[in-house]
Amino acid sequence: MFPQHVIARKRDGQILTEAEIQAFVRGATDGSWEDYQLTAMLMAIYLNGMTADEVALYTRAMMNSGVVADLSNIPGVKVDKHSTGGVGDKVSLPLAAMVAACGVPVPMISGRGLGHSGGTLDKLESIPGFNVNLSLSAYRDQVARVGCALIGQTKELAPSDKKLYALRDVTATVECMPLICGSIMCKKLAEGIDGLVLDVKYGRGAFMKDLAQARELAGAMVDIGNKMGKGMRALITAMHEPLGRAVGNAVEVAESIACLRGEGPADLMEVTKALCSEMLQLGGVAADDADARARLQAVVDDGSALRKFQEIIEAQGGDPRVIDDPESVLPAASQQVPLLADHAGIVQDVDAMEVALAALRLGAGRARAQDAIDPAVGVTALVKIGEVVEKGQPLCIVHANDDDAWAEAEVRLRDGIKIGTTAAAPPALIADRIG
Repeated sequence: MFPQHVIARKRDGQILTEAEIQAFVRGATDGSWEDYQLTAMLMAIYLNGMTADEVALYTRAMMNSGVVADLSNIPGVKVDKHSTGGVGDKVSLPLAAMVAACGVPVPMISGRGLGHSGGTLDKLESIPGFNVNLSLSAYRDQVARVGCALIGQTKELAPSDKKLYALRDVTATVECMPLICGSIMCKKLAEGIDGLVLDVKYGRGAFMKDLAQARELAGAMVDIGNKMGKGMRALITAMHEPLGRAVGNAVEVAESIACLRGEGPADLMEVTKALCSEMLQLGGVAADDADARARLQAVVDDGSALRKFQEIIEAQGGDPRVIDDPESVLPAASQQVPLLADHAGIVQDVDAMEVALAALRLGAGRARAQDAIDPAVGVTALVKIGEVVEKGQPLCIVHANDDDAWAEAEVRLRDGIKIGTTAAAPPALIADRIG
C-alpha cells in the first residue's frame, strides 16, 4: 500500500479503512513513511477530519504500535484518571492515594509540564529520591503490591505517538480533535487499564478555552474508550482561576499532603473527590456518588489515604518523611516574599494563565521540552475569587530563587489578580458529566 494513495484518499475527504490507518501508523513506527509523507497525512486529517470509527481505529493502531501492559493478573478493576492540564492541577497525587486506599488499583502513567501547564512527574520528582522511571515490569509489580504506581511514559508504550506528536508540534497540526483524542487515549489504553476517568478542563488556564470545545473533546474520548470496551467517565471542570492555592512543584506536593489530611483548599478537595467518586464507581467498590464520598471521607479521616501516599513514595525511592515534615524535606526557595494588596476590596479575578506565566518565569515550568525546572519555586497562599482582602494583606506568597524572576513574576501576578468593590464568584467547578 503506497503512502501517497492513503494520503490522497484523506486529502479528498474519504473515510479510511482499517488497513489504511494501520499502514499510516506503522509507517510512523518503523520509518517506512518519510516525514514529509507523515506530515502530509497529518495535515489532510487536520483539514478533513475523521469519523468516530476512524478515530477509534487510529487510536487502536497507535496503542498497538508498542507494548500494551498486561495487568490482568492483578485482582480488581484497574482505573486511571487523565487531566487535559491546567494550573495548580495537583489532583493526581491525592487522588491516586485516596482511590488506592479504597481498594481500586490505580496504574498511572503521567507526563511532564510544558508551557503554562504543570506536570505530575515534575511535582513527584520534587520529593527527594522519587523515581518515576520504572520499567513496565516494575510498574506491574508495584500496582500489584501497593495498589498504585505513578510513573512516566516508557519508550515501549505507543512509540508511534511520540513520532507523530513531534511532527504535529512543528507543522501546525496540534489543534485537531481526532489527533488530540488519539494521542491522549492511545497512551492511556496502553497502560493496561479497565476504566478511565477524564478531567477535561476549560477556561483561560486550560487547553480548551470554552465549554463547547471541552464537551466535544470529552465526548470523543469517552466514545473511543467505550469502543475499546473500557469503562469511561468524563467531568468537565473549570480552569479560570488556579486549582487550590499553590502553583509550582514542591509547593503543590505540600498542598497535596494537606489534602490527604483533610486540610486542602475547598476547590481542590471538591474536584479531587468528584473524580475519585467516578473512579470508585467504575472500580465497582461504590454503588453511587454518596457511597463513594463516604468511603473517601473515611480513608482521609482514618489516615489510610495519607499512609498509602507514603507507601507509594517509599516504594518509588522517595523520602517518606515528607509526609510528616514536608517543610524540611521538600526543596525551599531562597526568597519567600508576600505580594501585598495595594487597596482593600473583593477579589474579582485570579487569571489562571497569568499565574501560570508568573510561575513559569520563576522557573517552575518549561518553555521548551529540554528545559530544566526549579522544583522549589512557585506561588502559595493564593487568594481566590470572591474573597475579601484588606490593604496590605498578602494576595499570595512568591517563592523565588532569582531577583529578576521575582520582579517579572510580580508584574504578571498584579496583572492577573484583580481587586474591586462588587461581589464576585468563580464559575461552577464542575460544568458537566459525560458517560
